[in-house]
Amino acid sequence: MTTAIRRNEIDHSMHPQAGAEIEWCVAGAPVAYEAAVAAMEARAEAIAAGREREQVWLLEHPPLYTAGTSARDADLRDARFPVHRTGRGGQFTYHGPGQRVAYVMLDLKRRKPDLRAFVAALEAWIIATLAAFDVHGERREDRVGVWVARPARPRGPAGEVAEDKIAAIGIRVRRWVSFHGISLNIDPDLSNFSGIVPCGVSQAHLGVTSLADLGLAASMAEVDAVLSSEFAHFFGPVRASASVS
Repeated sequence: MTTAIRRNEIDHSMHPQAGAEIEWCVAGAPVAYEAAVAAMEARAEAIAAGREREQVWLLEHPPLYTAGTSARDADLRDARFPVHRTGRGGQFTYHGPGQRVAYVMLDLKRRKPDLRAFVAALEAWIIATLAAFDVHGERREDRVGVWVARPARPRGPAGEVAEDKIAAIGIRVRRWVSFHGISLNIDPDLSNFSGIVPCGVSQAHLGVTSLADLGLAASMAEVDAVLSSEFAHFFGPVRASASVS
C-alpha cells in the first residue's frame, strides 16, 4: 500500500509540550563517523539530563558504509570504504560527499513517546522538503524511507512501477531521546551504493536516486534552508547556531 503524507495530516503531532527552540547546527567540513557518534551520544545524554537543548546537526561524512542493527553480512558486497557497525535501526547504507545527513536529537518525552509517529514525522519532513523542489516523494508501509516513482524504468516481476530511494532513515532512542536520523541524497556518487544492498532492498526495479539524478541542480545550502523551514512545521522552532565541525 502506498501512502503519501501531506503536512496537514501530521502537523504539530511532534511539537513539544513546552520548551526552548531547537539548536540547528551545520558542520563546515566532513565529519568522521566515530566522532559524530560520540558527539551524538554525549549530546543525547545531556538532553536527557536537562543540561542541553535539543539539537539538529547537519553534516556530510567521508565515504563509508554503516550497518544498522538489522544488517545482514551478505548485504556487504564490496567493502571498498570503511564499514561501521552502529546501534541505529535499519540495515546497510552509504554515506559520503553530496549527501545531507541530519542527526536529530529530540526529547520524545516532551513530544510524543511513539517511535512509529516519530519515524512518520521524519518521513513527512523529507517529503515536504522534496516538494519544495517539485519532487514527489512517498513513503511505503513496508519500507522505511522516502521513495520516488520512476515509471520510465523497467517494471517489477508483477508489473510494479520502478522506484528509487532518495532518503534513508535510521534512528536510535535512549531514555526517550533520539539520535542518528536521516540522509537525503542531493548529489552523491550513486555508484558507491553498489558496494552494498542498500537497506536490504535487492529487487531489480528498486534502486537509489538523488536530486541531481532527477535532473535538479540544487545546492546543499538551498536544501538546508528548506530542511530548516520545514522542520519547524513538524517539530517546533529552530535557532541557528554557529557552524560546527
